[in-house]
Amino acid sequence: MTTPDAPSDLTAAPDLSIVIVNWNTIDLLRDVLASVLSVPLSVRCEVIVIDNASADGSAEMVAAEFPGAILIRNDENRGFAAANNQGFAVAGGRHILLLNSDTIVLGDVLGASVRYLDSHPDVGAMGCRVLNPDRTMQRTCAMWPSLPNLMLLASGLWKVRRPSWFARHAGRYQMMDWQRDSEREVDSISGCYLMLRREVLDRIGPLDEAFFFFGEETDWCRRMRDAGWRLMFAPVGEIVHYGSASARKLNHRRDLLLTDAMVRLHRKHDGRLAAAAAWTILLAFNVSRAAGWSVASLLRRGAGDRARHFRRVATGQVAAALPGRSG
Repeated sequence: MTTPDAPSDLTAAPDLSIVIVNWNTIDLLRDVLASVLSVPLSVRCEVIVIDNASADGSAEMVAAEFPGAILIRNDENRGFAAANNQGFAVAGGRHILLLNSDTIVLGDVLGASVRYLDSHPDVGAMGCRVLNPDRTMQRTCAMWPSLPNLMLLASGLWKVRRPSWFARHAGRYQMMDWQRDSEREVDSISGCYLMLRREVLDRIGPLDEAFFFFGEETDWCRRMRDAGWRLMFAPVGEIVHYGSASARKLNHRRDLLLTDAMVRLHRKHDGRLAAAAAWTILLAFNVSRAAGWSVASLLRRGAGDRARHFRRVATGQVAAALPGRSG
């Protein structure tokens, strides 16, 4: 069950519908809404917040402090894809922006992004430059996670910096040789800031709700490209994104969701053999990391926590693949 609280005084269709999904991030949510709604905007925007049954008072804060936002309250955590789809269902903008709750919008990036899409009719979706809290560049946008790219990522070879030709090849999935300071066509745009034209949504449909968390925007971007749209990174402005920069605690459930999403992507787009290969690559990664950190724990304090983390991920991955347990 959902409860929408929608202002009724909007008389003109907005240029942009900003969709923000929230789950227990009240302070970050307040900051991102303030960054959007407290400054003059060069385009007409509406803001839609979908709260996934937060227990920290997030929904009440939005209703009290940002009455101009459209608020949808869920009575359970429906996941990232399903909650965004609720926002799309009420969005009235010519363009739609997926914006994470742990971001800060800087300057006129919203208006510049709308103008970019308006002036590039063959571009289905775009991303902007994303910064860490210390204002260093965050590596958003990537290639498709093909099996060779997945093997390079799992091997750790992308960390090698010399020779330069090898570094470019090993880091190709994450585009490690690119500083995100130039316009470039990409395979996948990060969901922390992904703006698309409504025509794309109407043609390819909403996010696939089989992806509860992780993988949904990668799948969406693949569907956009398969439908003939170009996906572009355009440094027309910047946002700050806290999620990928903050030191996060080891969470084996999070990594299991990520593993499941990667396998699901390959099953959906490349078939069962590719999915099995992706599963095997990821299991080899988790087992090798568990073994490596177990050895390191003999010499380094704290390494034991990492060893236990990867053992839990590996055993959870195998358990999920047993008959009657796989998704």
